[in-house]
Amino acid sequence: MMNPMLITRSTDKTVSETAAALQAAVRAHHFGVMHVHDLKDTMSVSTALPCRIFIYEEGGKTMMATLKPTTLLAMFKAPQLEGVAQEVEDTILNIMKEAARESEGPR
Repeated sequence: MMNPMLITRSTDKTVSETAAALQAAVRAHHFGVMHVHDLKDTMSVSTALPCRIFIYEEGGKTMMATLKPTTLLAMFKAPQLEGVAQEVEDTILNIMKEAARESEGPR
């Protein structure tokens, strides 16, 4: 079942490889990584944190997930923020896509 608030993306990379690729993609999009938290054992609802991308393993795959900024802001009925929310959501989706992409071999 698809969750309308959650963006997920799978990759064949390990959690460590995905974390490194995600940080590189974040920098490439002029976003910043403020801190990396290992929430596996301490928090079960880690995707509820705004503007966070959670990396976890599920069914033998490494997954990335984040809450959709557009859906979160819609709950606050602030139409003036819709454009910013969509821009942030698009950027986060691109970051996740880049992080999931297999690394290219030498040319």
